[in-house]
Amino acid sequence: MTAITHLWPLDGLVLKTPRLELRTVTDQDLPALVDAAAGGIHEPGRNPFSTAWAEAPRAELGPRMAQWHWRNRAECGPESWTILLGIWREGALVGCQDVGAKKFAALKTVSTGSWLQRSAHGIGLGKEMRAAVVLWAFDWLGAEVAESEAAAWNESSLGVSRSLGYEPNGVHRTQWGTEVETVQQVRLTPESFKRPDWELQVAGHNAAAEFLAIS
Repeated sequence: MTAITHLWPLDGLVLKTPRLELRTVTDQDLPALVDAAAGGIHEPGRNPFSTAWAEAPRAELGPRMAQWHWRNRAECGPESWTILLGIWREGALVGCQDVGAKKFAALKTVSTGSWLQRSAHGIGLGKEMRAAVVLWAFDWLGAEVAESEAAAWNESSLGVSRSLGYEPNGVHRTQWGTEVETVQQVRLTPESFKRPDWELQVAGHNAAAEFLAIS
């Protein structure tokens, strides 16, 4: 029987750090991911996302998350891709880190976003998982720029960015749900990247890069 990784090579991509394993979320993983999100991601009423998806009732949260993952898979190709990597710590799925790009062959630029269940906050996992995808992007994909953004009040996210060497890259005002937010954009290059003192372990890179037409 043909392995799923032959049909969908991104499912073979695995990034390992000292404490975490990052790999694509399969349909079998979705229930555990929904459970992690339903346990709470942020302070109630303080939405850090462009849509308040994490505040949806449990009956709506699961279908919305599944549709989001399916949509990203369906739209993934060399010209535009977003890879949603689950975050496993000690065998438990505790969050998600995404990395994506548009016109990567020309722009060599990736963007990232993430979330962690609240019980996993405050112990440096956000920095570790962001460092993992940035290392993969710079050292394995040949990216020249990594971008991210966060609401100006989101010191947790912006603190992770500063600790890794991201620099401010402008602000803009936008509407997230019913709220108007000032959003801080940040930018990182290989030269400004404050590399961790550990080495990233990568499996499944060649097949993933070939699927994304990255040489």
